[in-house]
Amino acid sequence: MDQPSGRSFMQVLCEKYSPENFPYRRGPGMGVHVPATPQGSPMKDRLNLPSVLVLNSCGITCAGDENEIAAFCAHVSELDLSDNKLEDWHEVSKIVSNVPHLEFLNLSSNPLSLSVLERRCAGSFAGVRKLVLNNSKTSWETVHTILQELPDLEELFLCLNDYETVSCSPVCCQSLKLLHITDNNLQDWTEIRKLGIMFPSLDTLILANNNLTTIEESEDSLARLFPNLRSINLHKSAGLHCWEDIDKLNSFPKLEEVKLLGIPLLQSYTTEERRKLLIARLPSIVKLNGSIVADGEREDSERFFIRYYMEFPEEEVPFRYHELVTKYGKLEPLAVVDLRPQSSVKVEVHFQDKVEEMSIRLDQTVAELKKHLKTVVQLSTSNMLLFYLDQEAPFGPEEMKYSSRALHSYGIRDGDKIYVEPRMK
Repeated sequence: MDQPSGRSFMQVLCEKYSPENFPYRRGPGMGVHVPATPQGSPMKDRLNLPSVLVLNSCGITCAGDENEIAAFCAHVSELDLSDNKLEDWHEVSKIVSNVPHLEFLNLSSNPLSLSVLERRCAGSFAGVRKLVLNNSKTSWETVHTILQELPDLEELFLCLNDYETVSCSPVCCQSLKLLHITDNNLQDWTEIRKLGIMFPSLDTLILANNNLTTIEESEDSLARLFPNLRSINLHKSAGLHCWEDIDKLNSFPKLEEVKLLGIPLLQSYTTEERRKLLIARLPSIVKLNGSIVADGEREDSERFFIRYYMEFPEEEVPFRYHELVTKYGKLEPLAVVDLRPQSSVKVEVHFQDKVEEMSIRLDQTVAELKKHLKTVVQLSTSNMLLFYLDQEAPFGPEEMKYSSRALHSYGIRDGDKIYVEPRMK
């Protein structure tokens, strides 16, 4: 059979990892070594390759000589073939079947959508534990074939594949722990529930950027669908618009980590309100949006939740409010404390035998206060001495001798006194 046109896997491999392009001097274990081989060996120029091969964006269209692949890649465990031109699963199978210890395979952005993956070809993937098919437009039929032939598959990446629906596999994949299916168009919860049916052992489900709408499922059903789910990512699920959708996440019996950024429901709240309300509603989570929830933060959030809803009409108060009132009791509203610095005070200005009550700004300097007092005491600023008397100070008046010093730095309060005296010539 004629080989497909284009660059082969073996051609690219030899070019990239040749001694000229990948010198041994880069460090132990990182370079290429040409070992001695028995005389007459067809692989006299065989290279000792690293166990992780990165051959992305190299224009690969076919496998090349399978005997050479087997000789070169016997110990390779990870293979990145993303962004190449592989469009035939048969060619991919030729490569993979000759890499016996392969555990990680990245086929992202290869045009494989029109190729049918036969089960005998899929069998060559049997040892793969992590498979990346992002932006490959891989059909669900192909995914099902892969799932039936990969008994140890633990992580599957299906992002950017334009999925609007999910097709259920005829058999469950008990081994899969992580499913990364972001940036598709899975809007209806009925499609997400199919993932729970197919992957009952799922630990991590990453659904970001899918415009997911309301979670239409009973609590008992959710618990059965995702009995082992520990982490879920719902970033930018534009259809989630009510708190009841968030509350339903509590139905997952093992859920510990939630990511919920960019959801319209939360946009009207401040960053602090958003985090506290989510923590209070999700009592089992230990990590929210990538940050650990400490015990002290949880208690603060739950108390905040009580106070937040205490003035709401009874019909608008969530059930979680009553659970927390049972836990902490009914709390008093927090006192409103204005922590802004005082901007002005009323003081007594004493000059000779006159006393005048005045309001003065604390953001002004001593020099500016003198200008303000000039018309009151009929003294020029250069001929004016000011003394400040704190009503509680035990040491008597303090001269305000530095013209550029701000008044607030003296700690002046209402009722304090300022004495004005003429400068002695």
